[in-house]
Amino acid sequence: MQFPEKLHQKITQREVQNSLRKLGKENSLIDFSSNDYLGFAKSEIIFDKTHQYLIDNNLKINGATGSRLLSGNHALYTEIEKQLAKLHNSETSLIFNSGYDANIGFFASVPQRGDIILYDELIHASIRDGIQLSNAKSFKFKHNDITHLDEMLKRVQHDDIEIYVITESVFSMDGDSPDLVSISQIVEKHTNVLLVVDEAHALGVFGYGLIQKLQLENAVFARIITFGKGLGCHGSAILGCKQLQQYLVNFARSFIYTTGLSPHALATIKVAYNELSNCHSREKLEQNIQHFISESKRLQLHFIESASAIHCCVISGNERVKNIASQLQQKGFDVKPILSPTVPLNQERLRFCLHSYNSKEEITNVLENLATFVVS
Repeated sequence: MQFPEKLHQKITQREVQNSLRKLGKENSLIDFSSNDYLGFAKSEIIFDKTHQYLIDNNLKINGATGSRLLSGNHALYTEIEKQLAKLHNSETSLIFNSGYDANIGFFASVPQRGDIILYDELIHASIRDGIQLSNAKSFKFKHNDITHLDEMLKRVQHDDIEIYVITESVFSMDGDSPDLVSISQIVEKHTNVLLVVDEAHALGVFGYGLIQKLQLENAVFARIITFGKGLGCHGSAILGCKQLQQYLVNFARSFIYTTGLSPHALATIKVAYNELSNCHSREKLEQNIQHFISESKRLQLHFIESASAIHCCVISGNERVKNIASQLQQKGFDVKPILSPTVPLNQERLRFCLHSYNSKEEITNVLENLATFVVS
């Protein structure tokens, strides 16, 4: 069967722009690219405890067997959703199969026709896709710009509509964070404005997330948390009030029309949360973050300001940033280039993800090599 010419042309265009995506391969390089910030994905302790939990509770089942509204709502769902709600100081939680599913489900169903969505211009692609499926009107505000957000709220506010303000607590491609306290104060002074925060890259790195660290739980209408990064497993949840949970169960299509998570996936979430409460990985990660910042300043390397586990060095041009990433990989460091169109043109970058299991020597070595390649 002949491949459609229009699709072939789009692939060719990516090749010409040096931005064609390819699937990565497993390697033995020093990890500066994965989202396994606390090392939970590699944890034999979590693996063994999850297996034992399933055996002890006679949960020898491979799959959910159906959607949660049919046959897939096994008892672990209820138990873990209650656990999540308690740990996150939320009235309820609702588990989705992934962060993408959660964002698609929420933004495609919650904002209604006539409502307004104001979103940070650098929000994740999954949120953008959900907004595109929504019947609400949407407008972006400048990245982490509190003044611009306030101006836009004054411009669009009406008594008979809801306005949803969308941001992330840690941005995945920059690693930076907004002033969440100021945003919550701005939202509070306007009527009919609801704040929604994606905490995908904050969970684990900042304990139960930045919203809780800043004690802003009551200022946020909905929090989206994901387990595939700091918790090293799979799935996600939306935290909010009971009515929001009820609404999503009835109207979020990515929740309704999909097979549920397996008991094994849910048990891993439960065990990972238990480990998060007891382990010292967060302290080690924080030490590595501070060492990375200190060393980058010593070497006069320019990174986007970040207190998270993500640190990005902007190096314009797909070809140049891919070349430097390749040189670092040849030295034994798994550092990935982030290319346009994933990020805007001329904002291509090297993205360093830090982990509790990175050593200070590895961090110093990779930055010293980067300094050499950037200068050359």
